Amino acid sequence: MDATALKAMQAPLKEAYREDASSALITLRARGSIDDQSIACKVETGRALAIAGLHPATGGTGLESWPGDMLLEALVACAGVTLKAVATALEFKLGAATVQAEGDLDFRGTLGVAREAPVGFRAIRLSFDLDTDEPQERIDSLLKLTERYCVVFQTISTKPELTVSVKR
Repeated sequence: MDATALKAMQAPLKEAYREDASSALITLRARGSIDDQSIACKVETGRALAIAGLHPATGGTGLESWPGDMLLEALVACAGVTLKAVATALEFKLGAATVQAEGDLDFRGTLGVAREAPVGFRAIRLSFDLDTDEPQERIDSLLKLTERYCVVFQTISTKPELTVSVKR
């Protein structure tokens, strides 16, 4: 897809959202069910069923997907798609590109071993390896826009309002 095709595809959506902001607001959903045989959750991905379980550092077998890895994978996927869309829109000459996310985690927090250890990632690093001859200013612009428009990056960096509820 080139910049012209991308802009043509998105133009009617952008216009509709400008005319009626409420049409741009949607609710996405994820659903899972607790496994009755093991400490796991079956997550419906829309394409397949992903089984999420404990990380080996918390006693898991390593056979199931771990939600922390899934978070990093979602960040990589979103950043990669966003980078490609931005590069296309900017007519940025991009060859091969890879995206990597790394996160540092202290499992003492999630296991309740040490109160001072945070539960969750204490640092996440997102990096790109780009095959391009573009000047550094264009690369900087590409990365700035990718960061700005990546939904997952913005969500974890700005902390949305979170609520928890239960039904019986």
